[in-house]
Amino acid sequence: MSNAEASAATRGFYETPANFHLAEDDNCITALIGLCKSNPHLVLYSRPQNYEWVDVTAGEFLEEVYAVAKGLMAFGVQPGDRVALLSATRYEWALLDFAIWAAGAASVPIYPSSSASQIQWIVEDSEAVLAIAETREHTDVLTNLVLDDEGRAPIMGSPTKLRRLLEINSSAVDTLKFEGRDIPDSEVDARVLTIKHDDLGSLVYTSGTTGKPKGCILTHKNWIHQVRALLSHRIGEIARPGTRIVTYLPMAHVLARAVSIALTIGGGTQTHWADTGSLTMELQRTHPHLVLGVPRVFEKVRDAAYHKAMDGGPVSRTVFKQAEATAIEYSRALDTPKGPSRVLEAKRKVADRLVYSKIKDALGGEVQYAITGGSAMSTELGHFFRGIGVPAYEGYGLTETTAAAAVNFGKHTKIGSVGRPLGGYAAKINEDGEILIKGDGVFKGYINNEEATREALVDGWFNTGDLGEIDENGFITVTGRKKDLIVTAGGKNISPQPLEEIMRKDPLISQALVVGDGKPYIGVLVTLDQEELGRWKAANGIPESTELKDLVANHALHAEVQDAVNMANATVSHAEQIKKFRILERDLSEEENELTPTMKVKRNVVAERFSKDIEQLYER
Repeated sequence: MSNAEASAATRGFYETPANFHLAEDDNCITALIGLCKSNPHLVLYSRPQNYEWVDVTAGEFLEEVYAVAKGLMAFGVQPGDRVALLSATRYEWALLDFAIWAAGAASVPIYPSSSASQIQWIVEDSEAVLAIAETREHTDVLTNLVLDDEGRAPIMGSPTKLRRLLEINSSAVDTLKFEGRDIPDSEVDARVLTIKHDDLGSLVYTSGTTGKPKGCILTHKNWIHQVRALLSHRIGEIARPGTRIVTYLPMAHVLARAVSIALTIGGGTQTHWADTGSLTMELQRTHPHLVLGVPRVFEKVRDAAYHKAMDGGPVSRTVFKQAEATAIEYSRALDTPKGPSRVLEAKRKVADRLVYSKIKDALGGEVQYAITGGSAMSTELGHFFRGIGVPAYEGYGLTETTAAAAVNFGKHTKIGSVGRPLGGYAAKINEDGEILIKGDGVFKGYINNEEATREALVDGWFNTGDLGEIDENGFITVTGRKKDLIVTAGGKNISPQPLEEIMRKDPLISQALVVGDGKPYIGVLVTLDQEELGRWKAANGIPESTELKDLVANHALHAEVQDAVNMANATVSHAEQIKKFRILERDLSEEENELTPTMKVKRNVVAERFSKDIEQLYER
């Protein structure tokens, strides 16, 4: 810990001074221009083209950014205008993002999985004048919002300002390049020179587990501060020429976008991949040095190895379970004064040869470390990945903090925490136990929502809505969501997330939703992992064709779920324990609007949709 950090550290408060300075003309687009002009032959991207992968150098990328920016200007996009971008992760996403900034406009990212009503709300609320979609399906939804020749929206009463719609799969980029061909580069330079720190950089809508998404006003200063904070931290040293990464999380996700921008400005090489079902194939083709993912991604990596071991017979199962236990034990020993014993080192070498090496090969074989955020990673999973040699450093941030506000790394890691504040960020705990964040990465407020802004920002501090603690070394631990607190009929306050995380460690359980607000005891709704359920059927002599609805009352299945409940109950007092559970007949999904794009459960949606199941938990 530096002297500056040490002097700022008190119980419940921690501040890390910024070790960088932001000049008035410093923003993400000027940083890109500086990199591209100083090192034009540096390979920034590898992209699919004509059935093969081709390199895109910094010089080529900047030329393309300018060409697209000129097309936006030719259409009539003015400084400060909003441009909606509805697309899965791909090279064109990054290109359009920088081009929108180069034209002096602000981007409005929209998750490709958004419903028609969510898309309509974001386009209307943001007052976007242009929308760029990826697919025909997206275009069909947006077509209903474009003004006609007389300035009227097809949807009656819609306050849209959308004047045009382009589609990436129907030559949107080439169209913009063609239309802007007569505009000189100097006009783009002029637009870039007018950008100020307080100007709107993006309206990023919270994916939100409750209500309509709120548009976070992220300024150019917010974005460049986030990028400089990442690059000046040791975790960002990997963003340099020669580094490879596969960007696959939705670029509308603020963390994925911030890391992608930082990697570009740092000079790393990115490929884009949107199909998570075939992600392993792309990782093995690219051999990335860094993997960024939400905790669910790492849960699936571990579970895939587990499932493969279960299918390999009794010996394979035993080997995996012993290797997993060794990884966790080894990681825990790293936090002790003596470190791992020689015996444990030897056991880990054997486990690496038999198990860990295969997991690392599935990730491409060259991953140095991983970064995770978006929701909480279980402590055991964190120890598992560090133990196998691929530490997954957990960070913390929200859309309102322009992604990461804190992160673990290297020796400055406390598994179970989300790390210390990044440079230029401060964190404290208020009297309600809520985590507050301050710094130049904190947003300016919610667009068109003064009431929500007043609630969120008080004296420059952002009220995160997360409950937590800060230890004497500055490590932040998130203990739950303020709004998710359950108050039982007996007045007991219970945070559901820790119980849910423990239950989800069981491979059979996909999701767990703890309930009990105003009720006499705690209950939980459970969904099952389909792949693991298939193995359970085979092990119990149940036909594979048997549907889950015919198994929810099965005593053996109930016993399996009860074991997971017992594990969770062992960590809390009697009053906080789960008394009853109910197995749902299907898993939760993003398509059904039950999960956010970062795989967090929308508690209010699930509680309403499965209200009858919740009622049955409390029937006499």
